[in-house]
Amino acid sequence: MPFMTADRPSIQLGLLKAVATGHGYTVGTLHANLDFAHRIGTETYESLCEQRGHMFGDWLFSVAAFGDQAPDAEGALLDDPAAKLDLPGGRELLRRVRDEDVPAYLDHLAGAVRWQDVRVVGFTCTFQQNTASFALARRLKREFPHLVTVFGGANFDDEMGLEYVRRVDAIDYAVLGEGDVAFPELLSALATGADPERVPGVAGRRGDRVVATAPRPPFERLDESPPPDYDEYFSRAEALGLQPSAGLRNVRIPFESARGCWWGAKHHCTFCGLNGSGMQFRAKSPGRVAAELATQARRYRSFRFEAVDNILDTAYLSGLFPELIASGTTYDIFYEVKANLTRQQLKLLRQGGVTHLQPGLESLSTRVLGLMRKGVRAGQNVNVLRWGLYYGITISWNILWGFPGESADDYRAQAAVMPHLVHLRPPVGAGRVWMERFSPLFTQKDSGVRVRHPERGYRYVYPDRFDLGKIAYFFEYELVDPLPDEAYAGVREAAAEWTAAWQRATPPTLTYFSAPGLLQIYDTRHPGAEGTYTFEGDLAEIYLACVDRPIGAAAVRERLPRRLPLDAVQEAFAGFAERGLMFLDGPSALALALPAGATR
Repeated sequence: MPFMTADRPSIQLGLLKAVATGHGYTVGTLHANLDFAHRIGTETYESLCEQRGHMFGDWLFSVAAFGDQAPDAEGALLDDPAAKLDLPGGRELLRRVRDEDVPAYLDHLAGAVRWQDVRVVGFTCTFQQNTASFALARRLKREFPHLVTVFGGANFDDEMGLEYVRRVDAIDYAVLGEGDVAFPELLSALATGADPERVPGVAGRRGDRVVATAPRPPFERLDESPPPDYDEYFSRAEALGLQPSAGLRNVRIPFESARGCWWGAKHHCTFCGLNGSGMQFRAKSPGRVAAELATQARRYRSFRFEAVDNILDTAYLSGLFPELIASGTTYDIFYEVKANLTRQQLKLLRQGGVTHLQPGLESLSTRVLGLMRKGVRAGQNVNVLRWGLYYGITISWNILWGFPGESADDYRAQAAVMPHLVHLRPPVGAGRVWMERFSPLFTQKDSGVRVRHPERGYRYVYPDRFDLGKIAYFFEYELVDPLPDEAYAGVREAAAEWTAAWQRATPPTLTYFSAPGLLQIYDTRHPGAEGTYTFEGDLAEIYLACVDRPIGAAAVRERLPRRLPLDAVQEAFAGFAERGLMFLDGPSALALALPAGATR
């Protein structure tokens, strides 16, 4: 259901269909989000998908879901300055979509399937998919009262799911957590007349009470999971004209190679609310992942893949990717990774088909990264940007602020260094961190947060009977000792200038050529200040020693042809940094220029 992006299939639907089919059930899927994208236009639809924090998508279906009890029939959300509406067509467009397109869309869906022949209807909900799902379930239950509705997805983790079951009459049962085992067991209970509420991980209503059975431990046998079945997505997208009916498809096919987060299991990043059902890390074997990619590429005529994993299994660096390289595949793969990757690891990933990474950089300050518990230093973040660019890997990242314990100096220092980095890929955005349910900022009483309450958009969507504190995923907050907004102004402005630099006809560059004892650096980062730097002898060798990764002065001295005093190496670091040619991170230094010419 809306508002999942329409440009790729739902792995939740695809996997659960394959799982249930494997247990002998006749299962169909309905990517109904495609119909809504087609109705209101893909540009408008995708813009709404991107604005998940302010509840515009859920607001559009609130009246259809809750009728006269919907809290904002007049559209006050659209006039709330805090909502930050940024959409072509603005308020009038959204009112028309709610009042005209939503009812027509639900009418269409009510007639799109022979619901009288269906026994169970399942809805998967993540972010802004709740009210559209509630609205259709309400409509179907009214017209086809024999239907049993089952809800699940990330929005139903923990107490969120219990509150939805308690307050939404159209929900019969909810799967709280992973559905690999619980969903087919629930179908079995419904088919045989057993008590569904006895299935581990399932909640339902018994009179005025919500009854839930504790879920099983996280599912570990990922190699036994079938490849997701996306047939209906592609046939539906083609029928609606959203995908070509012949030739290769430009669709990133979602795949899962691991669940949980191996880093979060040890050090939970303070702002991360993912893995509400459990942080335990589990991964498929390299051979199983390679086989699934091959199967799905043949089945769906696409070589583009998107891992839904929260973090790359480091074992794949010695297993999966060498196997993909050896087999000669030419995939186009997206992964989320930890930012401590080396040059050689990035090269390996690119050779194995990875073209896009999201490494969770979040900051260019080692001190702020420590407050986040990221487990990396700023120099490592910059190095990932460098070698990602060199090897042709797109790096998506953001700069975040608003953490307990931060100082104005943390952001002054970042703002000062950012102009030297404009030859690297800019951040997608720069802004205040969101507080998410399940994050340590939310769950820990000593987190440095003074006030927190559900993001204000929820009050425009859900009737008064809902406990917003139990269903909200996003929260507004105040720190015990906050910085004034102007403390972030320099970083905000530097990020905007960085983005603008990449929109020039010729992107900025910082490259070097070298020979023994000679270094030339070509700098086009700032129009009007282009130039060439030439260094010889010890200075050339010191700079080149800092190219691969951040390194300290003592280690650099050991690599030089002749032994220099430590002070001389440190003075060279300072001189390079003053010219904007080197990034200093505590005692370590990192060359900012990249090798010119062919990659190696």
